[in-house]
Amino acid sequence: MTVTRTIFVTGGVMSSLGKGIVASGLAALLQAHGYKVRLKKFDPYLNVDPGTMNPNQHGEVFVTDDGAETDLDLGHYERFVHESASRYDTVTSGRVYSDVLAAERRGDYLGNTVQVIPHITDRIQELLPVDVKEDVDFLICEIGGTVGDIEGLPFIEAIRQFSQKVGSQNSLFIHLTYVPYLASAGEIKTKPSQHAVKELLHVGIQPQILMCRCEHPIPAEARRKLALFCNIDKDNVIEASDVDTIYAVPLKYHQSGLDRQVLKHFGLWKEQEADLSQWNDFVSRLRSPKAEVKIAVVGKYNEVKDSYKSILESFIHAGAANEAKVKVEILPAEDLEPQSFKTDQLKAFVKEKLSEYDGILVPGGYGLRGSQGKISAIEYARENQVPFFGICFGMQLAVIEYCRNVLGMKDATSSELEKKGNMVVGLLTEWEKDGKKAKRTGEEDMGGTMRLGAYPCQLIKGSGAAKIYGTSQISERHRHRYEVDVKIKPQLEKAGMVVSGLSPDGKLPEIVELPDHSWFYGMQFHPELKSRPFQPHPMFKSFIQAALEHKQKR
Repeated sequence: MTVTRTIFVTGGVMSSLGKGIVASGLAALLQAHGYKVRLKKFDPYLNVDPGTMNPNQHGEVFVTDDGAETDLDLGHYERFVHESASRYDTVTSGRVYSDVLAAERRGDYLGNTVQVIPHITDRIQELLPVDVKEDVDFLICEIGGTVGDIEGLPFIEAIRQFSQKVGSQNSLFIHLTYVPYLASAGEIKTKPSQHAVKELLHVGIQPQILMCRCEHPIPAEARRKLALFCNIDKDNVIEASDVDTIYAVPLKYHQSGLDRQVLKHFGLWKEQEADLSQWNDFVSRLRSPKAEVKIAVVGKYNEVKDSYKSILESFIHAGAANEAKVKVEILPAEDLEPQSFKTDQLKAFVKEKLSEYDGILVPGGYGLRGSQGKISAIEYARENQVPFFGICFGMQLAVIEYCRNVLGMKDATSSELEKKGNMVVGLLTEWEKDGKKAKRTGEEDMGGTMRLGAYPCQLIKGSGAAKIYGTSQISERHRHRYEVDVKIKPQLEKAGMVVSGLSPDGKLPEIVELPDHSWFYGMQFHPELKSRPFQPHPMFKSFIQAALEHKQKR
């Protein structure tokens, strides 16, 4: 049986060093050499998936076409390799333990004592090659957490066993560490990396490549010292210094020789250059913008910058496509809803807060907190011809704002926000899925009451959305529980808001737009999840173009 060459990326010293970027950057390099690559993420936390985790704790929840709620690193994977991930590319401890416990309940272990070794480690190894086709040349597996963490030990043991089974000719360990610069001493310190490698050696793993995250260049002597004390070839001590954009990482790693050393390990190195022309072109456009726009993201998850990671990355892609630098500021929605203001005072206050921006985006979110501030931002954008982009909850609030302030439905609301009122947005009770009627069971299972993954959407011919997409048939990814009530469509359209995108059965509004506005679109789905550096999402690209035009008119 052919064994896929498997590369494991682990991290030491501390978290947040960028294992996902290392895995993604290497994958992009191997692709540039003509190889087919698959990426997977193994996370040690006990949640079955990140779907119920607060973005302020863990960053955004990334959603795949097949409806898996995953770690945000899968977003990096997709953006760097320009291929869609699947539910098989994310594995958590929670899922592994859930699988093993379910098997025990079925009697699959024939009465044997169920233990971490072999049952948990065996299940992890079983999940490694799942859905990896024979034409895949490399499987890159990122192991979440930091080596030495107690919850990550089963994963470390599992990949050690796996490497023993397939042999070193079919496996490779890359360890990412931190090499700090001590300003008071004026020198690079290698001791943290030495200890990090010892942690791996204690559990039986000798890394072949050491990726050294650093803010300053690593001198030759320090590199020699790392190689000596970590038992690694000097050429395999790779500098992973900071770059001005993560999209320069493949270029930096190529310069440092990472692809050469990986291919040498597998006996595949040939003196040929990787085709990095697209990466060079993209980074060049990022570094040499001809204009600048300022965009406000009016959200509620502001403590962690990764809460809106895919949106921020989509702006980078769209900015490069428009040869513009996109300066994004995340504004707390609650700051736009002071309780003591009357209507006119509130409008003046919001205008003062938002007048400096060339475009406004209201992203997805859940719950009442900050909703009125978002509505105020939408009202300001609508009335002042400022380009507006509403995503998921942002679209729902755009409809509510329009119903309240244009249609005169002052009690228009969502059942997510209030118990009484005119519910123009509410829970989905049933819909067609896989040809069958699916019933909602209520909200007792917060991980299973959502419309998740890719769904088709029919665009109205001649609409603004259809012109931007360049087609009338699209597929976009969803992550939400609530839907705009299609029954209000005639009222909206009579007043000027067009429902330009619908589910194929015509029951679910997917896109709303204002044709008389400079640029005003709301979308029930998450377009940011499908944006790529070389293929920016058309809606983000168009939004930035509109923001540039708005700036010129001001």
